[in-house]
Order: sequence, then structure tokens, then C-alpha cells
Amino acid sequence: MNDAGEPNDELAWETVDGDVAYTCPGFDIVHEDVVLPDGTDTDFDYLADEPAVVVLPFTPEGDLVLIEEWRQSVKRVNLGLPAGSVEPEEDDLEAAARRELEEETGYVAGEMAYLDSFEPANGVTNAFFNYFVARNCRPEGEQDLDFNESIRVTTSTMEALRSKLREGSLRDGRTALGVLLYDFHA
Repeated sequence: MNDAGEPNDELAWETVDGDVAYTCPGFDIVHEDVVLPDGTDTDFDYLADEPAVVVLPFTPEGDLVLIEEWRQSVKRVNLGLPAGSVEPEEDDLEAAARRELEEETGYVAGEMAYLDSFEPANGVTNAFFNYFVARNCRPEGEQDLDFNESIRVTTSTMEALRSKLREGSLRDGRTALGVLLYDFHA
């Protein structure tokens, strides 16, 4: 790949064939047959995910609106930022961020601004997170959870969330990255 990420780099793998090996609500597992740069034939599997939005929602008082959500893969409730997939028909990321904030928390944003985007784990997934900062968020909407979401809404100061990150008790990677991005861009 060249500096722009083009596949003409001598490190690029050639994809010979591929298909969806498994699908479920939320993501697919893709299986690909590939040829490595040295000519070795092998295969590669990854989690294929829709682009997502992640929101740092601040109330008028400056507190963050957070969610506590059961995460089956780690068998515990995680504290995190509201986040979710961009729907296939959505081409406006800000609108998707506003929708996800309201659906997960019942809060509606006064203002919304793009913060940054990241590939959080591109060795195992094509997931792509688009971060937004929402201001003047008020509980004026309707929480509308998906069938497989168990969410409790809470609030916190940014400093309390930073403390959890520093002490290692903030386990959600999207949220940790969101706090760091917010502080980096501030």
C-alpha cells in the first residue's frame, strides 16, 4: 500500500475468494482465501461490522450521559458511551449519532459536532467508529432499545470518567478512546 492506503504496496495481500461464513444480528464473519506477498496461499477470517457512531453527550450542566450495558461476551455490565451502527439507509453520520443517542438514552442533543474516526481493531475487524461530541443534551426523547440491548442510563462528570480510565476500571475500549480523543482535541 502507498501512503494513501492503496493496495499496490508490496505488503498487500491478494484476496482470491471470499464469502460470509457466519451471520447474526449485528455482524458477519467473513472468510477469505488470500495470497501473501511471498506467494503463500492461506485464509483469513474477520468480523465484518457496519460503521458505527459513538457519542460523548454532555448535559447543560456539563455531566456526561453514559450507559451501563450488559455485555454477554465478558459476562458483566460495562460503563460506556452511547454508540451504535449506522443504518444502511443513513448517509448522514450526525443524524445517526443523534438517533443512537436518543434510542439508547432518551436524551436529545442540542448541538452535535464531529470529533474523529478510528479503526479500533483492524487486525480482526473492519469496524470503523465515528466519534461525535453532543452538547446541551436533555432527557426529552424516548429510549427505544433494540431487542438484544439491556441498558441503564446514568451520568458522570468527565473527571470521574477520567479517574476510572486511569485506575483501570473503565473497561470499554470505545469509551476509553472517546475520552482520550476528547482530551486530545480539547
